[in-house]
Amino acid sequence: MEEITKNEVIEEIKLLISSDGSTTEINPNYLEYFSLEELEEMKDDLIFKKENIVASTKEYVDELYEKLSI
Repeated sequence: MEEITKNEVIEEIKLLISSDGSTTEINPNYLEYFSLEELEEMKDDLIFKKENIVASTKEYVDELYEKLSI
């Protein structure tokens, strides 16, 4: 099994916090305070939030459409 490094997780986080798929820079000194496990938790939280924002946005747009269709 391939072990993921702290830098690889940080790179994934940078992509996840971007809205357009580009890499967002994060102060590396700030990231040094976090363990690999904490960074993986952050990454998982970002993935969850990104997946759920699509669902909540769809619900909002559907509600708005229904209100405007009346």
